[in-house]
Amino acid sequence: MQPNLIHYAIPGFVLLIVIEVIISSLQHREVYKPKDAASSIAMGLGNVAIGLVTKGIIFTVYLFIYQYRFFTLEMTVWWVWIACFFADDFSYYWFHRISHTVRFFWASHVIHHSSQYYNLATALRQTWTGNLTGAFLFWAWMPLVGFHPVMILTMQSISLLYQFWIHTEVIHKLPRPVEFIFNTPSHHRVHHASDLDYLDKNHAGVLIIWDRMFGTFIEEKAKPTYGITTNINTYNPLRIATHEWANIFRDVRKAKSFKAALHYIFNAPGWSENGETLTTKQLRSKSNPH
Repeated sequence: MQPNLIHYAIPGFVLLIVIEVIISSLQHREVYKPKDAASSIAMGLGNVAIGLVTKGIIFTVYLFIYQYRFFTLEMTVWWVWIACFFADDFSYYWFHRISHTVRFFWASHVIHHSSQYYNLATALRQTWTGNLTGAFLFWAWMPLVGFHPVMILTMQSISLLYQFWIHTEVIHKLPRPVEFIFNTPSHHRVHHASDLDYLDKNHAGVLIIWDRMFGTFIEEKAKPTYGITTNINTYNPLRIATHEWANIFRDVRKAKSFKAALHYIFNAPGWSENGETLTTKQLRSKSNPH
């Protein structure tokens, strides 16, 4: 299995965060809060530590599936790498989109949205439970069609590396052709917003074209309000990592039926059997009745 590219990028992450802090300070903008940034960094370190175990398991699962591949796509052929890039980015889009619409996956992904600040440190605020709860299965079709697991894990790392730099307010907007094709800081700021108009939009990894194709794109207009619809107001990494799992557990315990319990786990975040909590779709329809 290839070395994890993220490990080699850590010094670069630190350098870019320092540069962003300096620029923000010179511009007199409150982009960072020390406790919040420390929590994000702690979440990132925890993700790396857990990944030392889970990456090996995932690689083994992909290798098992690869034995039953329909085709053999040779790693030495250049166009196979390009195809792998698009396949990975397409898989990431659907994984990301479903992580916002299925509470079971949202419980892991919400960690990344839990900061009320938007900066490069926020990019490091990563889940501790994502791979443990099967997020990697969204890519399981790739070894089946013939992409070698080494290629898949490499592309996943490249995608994460790309997504680091877009977590910033220092860059406003890039030239229009870039904004049309690629995920940019402007597009991703929208994704981190808790404003109703921006909720569950711009799920892109590297290419914003998937959002444009599948109807989840929206352009940044008003300045976003960062965080989640009900902020957790804690800097405790353990609570950040587990708060939504704890909420699910409480909801399942109070469910009036087995069917309701399943809905609490697999329906959209915010679903409630008594209708007291509205889903994102319902919230939008109430705020935009016409």
